[in-house]
Amino acid sequence: MNDKRPPEPWRSHYAHPTQWEQDFPSLSVPAMFSAATSAHAAQPLVEFFGRTYSYASLHAEARRFAAGLKARGIHPGDRVGLFLPNVPIYVPAYYGAMMAGATVVNFSPLYTVAELEAQVADSGTRLLVTVDLAKLLPTALAVLRGSALEQLVVGHFCDMLPRLKGWAFRLLQRRELAPVPDAPDVCGWREMLHAPAEPVEVADPAGALALLQYTGGTTGTPKGAMLSHQNLSANARQIEAVDPHKDERDVILGALPLFHVFANGCVLNRTVVDGGCIAMLPRFDTGQVLAAIRRTRPTAFPGVPTMFQALLDDPRLEGTDMSSLRVCISGGAPLPLPVKERFEAVTGVRLCEGYGLTECAGVASTNAYEGEDRPGSIGQPLPGTRLALVDKEDPARMAPPGEPGELVISGPQVMQGYWNRPDAAAAVFVEIDGRRWLRTGDVAVLEDGGFVRIVDRLKDMIAVGGFKVFPSQVEAVLLQHPAVKEALVIGMPDPYHGEVPRAFVTLKPDHAVADEALRTWLNDRVGKHEKVDAVVLRNSMPKTMIGKLDRKALKAEALGV
Repeated sequence: MNDKRPPEPWRSHYAHPTQWEQDFPSLSVPAMFSAATSAHAAQPLVEFFGRTYSYASLHAEARRFAAGLKARGIHPGDRVGLFLPNVPIYVPAYYGAMMAGATVVNFSPLYTVAELEAQVADSGTRLLVTVDLAKLLPTALAVLRGSALEQLVVGHFCDMLPRLKGWAFRLLQRRELAPVPDAPDVCGWREMLHAPAEPVEVADPAGALALLQYTGGTTGTPKGAMLSHQNLSANARQIEAVDPHKDERDVILGALPLFHVFANGCVLNRTVVDGGCIAMLPRFDTGQVLAAIRRTRPTAFPGVPTMFQALLDDPRLEGTDMSSLRVCISGGAPLPLPVKERFEAVTGVRLCEGYGLTECAGVASTNAYEGEDRPGSIGQPLPGTRLALVDKEDPARMAPPGEPGELVISGPQVMQGYWNRPDAAAAVFVEIDGRRWLRTGDVAVLEDGGFVRIVDRLKDMIAVGGFKVFPSQVEAVLLQHPAVKEALVIGMPDPYHGEVPRAFVTLKPDHAVADEALRTWLNDRVGKHEKVDAVVLRNSMPKTMIGKLDRKALKAEALGV
């Protein structure tokens, strides 16, 4: 592959060419964690409701978990799934699986049985780690009994809390816990922690697969983005490189879900690289966030726009001292300007916007934590990252100078491809001047100073509060209803979530169902972020010339444009 800069006439198509040559040497994720542990062994890596876990203790637990995986027949290259909220065992499970040479697969705790089962099957996950919460364990057990999943490892939530809080949770919130069955294919977390064993050496960090992160990609169909050790470690180092305070006290408020690629890079791996601490919360709750700010005095808070809007809606925000925060980082969805302006006015903390994709290990660009911040833009590319614009009709050519084009990305964080989907991977990569570029499906313009502004989207995915909703999945559920003939789901603007799904259906002849009844039926069968705000009954759907349902025309009609 040619690493030289392209010919001079193409220079105007790129953002910040002076940063192209910054190098991020090949590094495995376990080696990254081990280096951080050597430098910060006694320092806290996780704070969880007042209980702290040091680098040394979590590293030792990760090594023992790796030994436990080997003892239970997990080999290098096997897939180990994490079906976990933000809890301390996520850290040793994540790094320990990679120490064993396995590939981690992140699963959302919001998944239904059908969704989890489908992705377990697609990834070939052999062993799944979860926790004994009533909202997770029954789902995991149903998948264990009804799929090719072989083993389930269950952590006890109360054991991770400070002792008194653990006792109180067992006593007062017993219904939140689920019993762990005594079965040969179900193992407790502590049972997995055998004597330390030598981790598997990752000989080729650039080629060895570390993480399968499911995404809609640029086509709307969930696929496993194949992220190598180097993809993950390079992106963590890129994120850390733009932090002007990286040599100072570092406490990251970890309310973003770690199963999401944004948190995986910006909260977990980046904090490990920096030797910082994660003030971890199982889920986003404004009261818990504000309490954690008072308790831990965090220095940064990555989140999605709806989190910052929710904090603004909480009257307790104005009474909370936010002075320890140097920056808040917004990603996952476009940041509305009114949210940015009001949050900064109320808290006095800069709220800067970044941009990334699962396919690039999380982050590709960001506005500066200090200095110029250009609202409405996605900032400038991270060090070592190239951003360019290609023609919207022909991605093999650069966009005409000065015109919008499809944003493409090249850098050490760009994925290897899609799991078992070479055709899908081929569709999202384009080669120009001997370099492979990732197509984002987003239309952008380049501004002076290397800033990039997204102006349109080519994708059908719906961004609901930082989560991606795939219309085809919701449509597939709707079509299971005996009265539904056709279904299309599109994203509609929403002041809180950014977008919400809305369903449009036609009914079969001689069938009748009320729109509200159909909405209730659908929402009972989909995940939290897939719930529609309305079902609109129609006599007919717009169609293309060849008879396909025309999503674009429907959305234009629904938006009145």
